[in-house]
Amino acid sequence: MDKLSPQQRSRNMAAIHAKDTKPEMIVRRGLWKRGFRYRLNHKRLPGHPDLVLRKYRTCIFVNGCFWHGHLVETNQMESSECCRIPESNRDFWVAKIRRNKERDKEEQKELAAMGWHCITVWECELKPSKCEETLDSIAFTLNHIYLQDHSIRKANDVTEEESGMLIAAEE
Repeated sequence: MDKLSPQQRSRNMAAIHAKDTKPEMIVRRGLWKRGFRYRLNHKRLPGHPDLVLRKYRTCIFVNGCFWHGHLVETNQMESSECCRIPESNRDFWVAKIRRNKERDKEEQKELAAMGWHCITVWECELKPSKCEETLDSIAFTLNHIYLQDHSIRKANDVTEEESGMLIAAEE
């Protein structure tokens, strides 16, 4: 049973914004402190990622556990340890969370098809006990992506140079 009146609950839910949330600010400050530079809410990319790091061809989505159904299986839609589905108006919330999860998957598929890497950071991973570990993990992943992408390009450049030298030597 809800402890708030419908008007109070409506006011609380209307106060939740999509930009500059506390979890997003934690990730932004942590990455900035580690030397990563980014753009916010890129309008031209599918899903308007929270952070876009062009140098790394990476989009970071900072998801709230409730709104995006963290650890909730799409088929069963049972509450998880970090996402409690409300009992009142349950059908509405189940449908909304299911739509959000499906939309997130589609947007990440579109980004992958465009050559972008996607990282999803969950709100529960940014609790004080796990925050630094999560931010270090993101930094490690970004550096790994950068090295992997640039080693492939260098290998292709060397191969093209070698093939050009072989053609020149044969002539």
